[in-house]
Amino acid sequence: MLLIGENINIMSNIIGPALRERNPKPIQELAEAEAETGVDYLDLNIGPARRAGDELMEWVVKTVQEVTNLPLSLDTTNPVAMEAGLKMHKGRALINSISLTRMEEELPLVEKYDADMIGLLWGREGMPRDAAERGIIAVELAYSANEMGIPNENIWFDPIVTPAVNVDTNQVIPCLEFMSMLQDIAPGCKSTAGLSNISNGTPTHLRPYLNQTYLMMLMKYGIHSAIVDAFDSELIKIAKGEKPELVALVHRVMDGEKPDLSSLSEEEVKYVKTVRVLTGESLYSHSWLEL
Repeated sequence: MLLIGENINIMSNIIGPALRERNPKPIQELAEAEAETGVDYLDLNIGPARRAGDELMEWVVKTVQEVTNLPLSLDTTNPVAMEAGLKMHKGRALINSISLTRMEEELPLVEKYDADMIGLLWGREGMPRDAAERGIIAVELAYSANEMGIPNENIWFDPIVTPAVNVDTNQVIPCLEFMSMLQDIAPGCKSTAGLSNISNGTPTHLRPYLNQTYLMMLMKYGIHSAIVDAFDSELIKIAKGEKPELVALVHRVMDGEKPDLSSLSEEEVKYVKTVRVLTGESLYSHSWLEL
C-alpha cells in the first residue's frame, strides 16, 4: 500500500505561518521527518490559495524537493496554482484532487504534465448518498479522463471519508462498498482515502484507533493508498503488512464473527470495539473503548 503523508498543510499552526512568510526551515524539517517514517508521497496542501497561489505552490514544491526525492501530491483547488506546481515538480506528480465540478480545468493538466490524479467523488449536487452514487461519479470521471487520453491506471479514486462517528455513521459502509465494486466499474483504477477524516472531532488520544481500524477495514477491499498522518507509527506498521493477525481479526469481525473479548489481548479488544462503532453496531461515545 502506498502512503501519502498529510502533514504539510496550510491549516497547521506551524506550517501555515511558514507558508505565508515563505520560511523554508519548518517546512523542510517536516518534509524530512515525514520521509523518514516510510511514506511514499508527501501531500502539499496550500488550500484555495486565491491570492498569488501560483507563486506559493511553485515556492513550496521547490522548497520541499530541495530536501527529499519523494514524489509530491499537490493539493489545492486553484488550477493556476496547481499548474505552477506541476511545472516545478521533478518527476511524476499526483494531483489531489479533481472532481466533476473542476474537471474541465484540471483534467488537461493531468494529460499535459503526465501526472497521476485523485478523482474526488463529490457530485455536482454535493456529497453522494451511497456507494451507487459514488460509482456513477467515478464512471463519469474515468470516462472524461479516458476521452483525453488519461488511462485508468493513472486515476486514483477517493470515495470521501467523513467524520462518521460524530456526523454520519451511514457514510462509513458506502465507502467500503465502493471500494469493493471499484474494479468492476473502472478496471485498472486505483483507490485512496483521506483516512484522518474518519476521526475528525474526536479526542486526540482516540483518533489513532479510529484511523487504524478504518484502514484495516478498507484493506479488506484492497485499498491501493491512503492519505495519512505520517507520524502514526502503528498505522504505518499496519499499512506495511507488519500486523497481519490484527488485520485478520478486524476482517473476521466485519464478516460477523463475535469473538469472546476475554480471550483477546487488550490491544485486540480495542480494535474489535472500534469496528463495532464504525459499523454502527455500537453507539459512539468518547468512552467507547472502556464500555
